[in-house]
Amino acid sequence: MNLLVVGGAGFIGINYIRLLLEGKLQGISSLTVLDSFTYAANKTELIAMAEKYEFEVLQLDICDREKLLGIEVKFDVILNFAAESHVDRSIESPTTFVTTNVLGLQNLLDLARKLDSKFIQVSTDEVYGSIETGSWDESYPLLPNSPYAASKAAGDLLLRSYIRTYKLEGILTRSCNNYGPYQHVEKFIPKTITNLQKGLAVPIYGSGLNCREWIHVHDNAKGIHLALLNGQSGSIFNLGSGEEHTNLEIFSMICEFGNFDPNLLLHVPDRLGHDLRYSLNFGKAENDLGFTTSMGISDGLKKTIEWYQNEIL
Repeated sequence: MNLLVVGGAGFIGINYIRLLLEGKLQGISSLTVLDSFTYAANKTELIAMAEKYEFEVLQLDICDREKLLGIEVKFDVILNFAAESHVDRSIESPTTFVTTNVLGLQNLLDLARKLDSKFIQVSTDEVYGSIETGSWDESYPLLPNSPYAASKAAGDLLLRSYIRTYKLEGILTRSCNNYGPYQHVEKFIPKTITNLQKGLAVPIYGSGLNCREWIHVHDNAKGIHLALLNGQSGSIFNLGSGEEHTNLEIFSMICEFGNFDPNLLLHVPDRLGHDLRYSLNFGKAENDLGFTTSMGISDGLKKTIEWYQNEIL
């Protein structure tokens, strides 16, 4: 299978590629990676892997429609990780998020049509909004509350339209909050770890009782790969873990596992439109794909703390 990974230098993308190259994900015979190398990219790591394993890296912005559609190489599958993904940044600059996550995605979908490629879109549970009780299944209405979530929801619907209108072979995954190695330090868990390492206060929005479901990035990558190999066109798969924790609980666990000062906590004014709770029903992925998780939050956080201690200090 000839695979094009888009956004391969990003957090989830770089972890997916590493698992692929280490032989932990099977079924791919040829790999090409496309990335624009934004501020959040792991460029050095990706280039080092490309030199070691001898795959091609294309530096290209998915919003550059002319250059993107100039690609002539035939790919069996296009796997898209590329996205602007930071909620706070989307509140400050929604245009950037709509441009990349909607118009950029449209360009990729048109490339898939041109090359007759299967298309896998990686999305988020944030498209569902906020849920007080219970868990979302894949049929739940999309009720996004941030510009980031709205841009991803628009992308989800755009993919659906290409599947229905143009008969594009496409699959969508929606995961809960990811954590693990190579995540940019602007995100909650790496910011908490790196601030505590430096003896700096950790800002937490509002009461800190906002609850998220957390999945280790390797488990999400494995679920995405299962969807790529075995999912039926038009399918949506929630990829969750059942690990739901408030921001305060995550902070406390990081302090405990890393032997950090728990007094370095700073409550700050709440984020605009801050969702209270996310929770996924991922039974469909379990039943249809054989999806399971192998990394619990305790072991996952310990490994993540260790990785950032080795990388940052």
